[in-house]
Amino acid sequence: MKTLKLNDKVMVIAGDNKGKTATIVGIDRKAGKAMLEGLEVRERHMKKSYLNPTGGKKTIHVGIDMSNLKLVEAATYKKADKKAAPKKDAKAKKGAK
Repeated sequence: MKTLKLNDKVMVIAGDNKGKTATIVGIDRKAGKAMLEGLEVRERHMKKSYLNPTGGKKTIHVGIDMSNLKLVEAATYKKADKKAAPKKDAKAKKGAK
């Protein structure tokens, strides 16, 4: 099975959002959850504090368990070109004559 990564397009196969497709915008590997664009977004009420002097509302993503997701389209990542990297000279090795 392929591991889910950022920008992968997935379909929800269980839960309230069953059948919907979205892209992954964040992953919490420790909790086993993925944050999907536009799905499971909640508002948290923030108390006034030194770091947040105005307080107010903040939108957060609530993750969907990865076992409830099915990969539809994998994101394409461009691999580094190995030919572009300069090769080390054989004489540069220690002990070479």
